[in-house]
Amino acid sequence: MTPYKEFEFSESVKSVCSSYVSALSSLRLCKVIILGDLGVGKTSLVNRFCHQIYNYNYKATIGVDFEIERFSILNIPFSLQLWDTAGQERFKCIAGAYYRSAHAIVTVFDLNNKESLKHCYCWLREALECNNEEPLKFLVGTKRDLVVDSVYSSMEKEGGEAAKVMGAEYWAVSSKTGSHVNELFMRIAALAFERITKAEYESPDKNYSFSVGRCLMGTILTIFFRY
Repeated sequence: MTPYKEFEFSESVKSVCSSYVSALSSLRLCKVIILGDLGVGKTSLVNRFCHQIYNYNYKATIGVDFEIERFSILNIPFSLQLWDTAGQERFKCIAGAYYRSAHAIVTVFDLNNKESLKHCYCWLREALECNNEEPLKFLVGTKRDLVVDSVYSSMEKEGGEAAKVMGAEYWAVSSKTGSHVNELFMRIAALAFERITKAEYESPDKNYSFSVGRCLMGTILTIFFRY
């Protein structure tokens, strides 16, 4: 349905990371920007992943907040810098400064609110306009626990179609229960790690000759460790 489909790192990436640990250790930071309408659950998503909590008392983000989560992927230190942006219209004038140099864009909508899905196109377009490179893209539907199966079936279809248009990977999560939240961010970390590694070591001015292959996700217990 969406561009990223595999679940294990390629053997070539494992080999490169094993051979060039000292050089790759500088590849540490992935900037992830999290966008979407006011109240769709961006902060709850970040808090569930970073702090394993769910706050029932809603408080709108003012401007931007960010968190850093650290991993070891194939014995290489790697960090996700999560930028939780405000959804209010009045903050859009300063948003561009936060959107720049993103490695991944996570556009969030409320599965109970079709309008918030429609607005994701605009959020994504604005973020892409601030980036010269093509970031990884994810479309995330939140509040899965509040949606009855009959409604979710329809929203899943619409979300999948929207993700296909955006060139994004579609996820449905629940920050309240934690369903699929960790898997989402570990997926982002794995794909970003492989893309950054590939860009660094397949660039024309490097002497390393190897083929990274497809974007893949590691086996968490053996090659993917979260601090």
